[in-house]
Parts: sequence; C-alpha cells; structure tokens
Amino acid sequence: MKSIVIAITGASAIQLGERTIQLLLQNNKQVELILSKGAYEVSKSERNINIPVEPNAQSVFWRNRLKVESGKLNCYRWNDHSASIASGSHKTKGMVIVPCSMGTLGRIASGFSLDLIERCADVHLKENRTLIISPRESPFNLIHIENLKRLALAGALIVPPIPAWYTNPTSVDDIIDFIVVRLLDTLGEDLDNIKRWAGPKK
Repeated sequence: MKSIVIAITGASAIQLGERTIQLLLQNNKQVELILSKGAYEVSKSERNINIPVEPNAQSVFWRNRLKVESGKLNCYRWNDHSASIASGSHKTKGMVIVPCSMGTLGRIASGFSLDLIERCADVHLKENRTLIISPRESPFNLIHIENLKRLALAGALIVPPIPAWYTNPTSVDDIIDFIVVRLLDTLGEDLDNIKRWAGPKK
C-alpha cells in the first residue's frame, strides 16, 4: 500500500487537515504527515492547541486527539530534509497540502524548497505524481493567481476549500467533511463511513 503525504501549513483552517488525517486513518491508509513551522503557531493562536514537534510524540498526540487506532501514521519535522519522503525513490500515491498558505504555494511554484513540505511537493511534480493543493486565501491577488496557474501547468491539481449548500449542512463539521471528501475524491480515495449527497429530497 503506497502512502499518502499530508501537509498542513500555517494558513487558517487547520481543521481541514485534521479531518483529512482522521478519515484516511479510519480507512486504514498510511499517512506521512508534515506540519510547517507556521502550522504549529496557527494551531496555538487559533485553537489554543499545542501540537508536539517531536515525531513520535506527535503521532501519539494525533491518535489521541482524533480517536483513531487504525491505519499507519508517520510524522516528520518541517526541516527534516533527510526524511525518506524527500526522495523521489520513495513511492507514494500522492500528496495533499491542506490548507496551503500563499507563502508555501509561491515557493513551490518557484521551485524554491525551504522545508520538507516544499521539497515533497517538488518531488511529486518531478515524478509526475498527484499533488493536490488546497489554497486558503481570499481574495487572490494577481501574484497568487499566476502562481496557481504555474502549478496547474506543472501538473498540480488545485482544489480550493469551497463549501456547498446543496447538501443542506447543519454544522461546521458537515461543511468540513464536504470539503475534505472532495479533496480525497480528487486523490482517487474511495472512503467508507462518509455521508454523500444522494440528490434532492423528493
């Protein structure tokens, strides 16, 4: 089973990344998880949650927080350039960056890798593997748009976290699930135990 790289950057909406990890582990997938340095700061400032940096402690943290024992989870420091996932010889099914900050997006678009997230994204592009980017910014300026275009032309899939109301969501969790499921659908993951829209009620 090929692993899936999940990256969470310092953009708002870390809940999207959390739910992505949870759904994949619940479906017995192998997750390689990287948080950017900014993601730790955003988690603390927005949600008052201190996420451990040390990989083993972080893995335990996520297992406890997400209440999931299935699947396989490997956590990495943002500056661990010696990690196996930093090499094209390490096979993966794909990579999802959710949420993706404009700083991370710009550096990937420029081929300028400062941390493990950006290096992994570069690897996925050069190896022609699936790279899904979920940009979290509004409004976009022209530089953002040009960077998104550049990445799309390079082979990345751009899946912004846009909610839908045709599903009649009744909670924030419903909205988060819709966004995350669309991301994982794009990756080609057919997940169990998720609620999908079955058409309008008759």
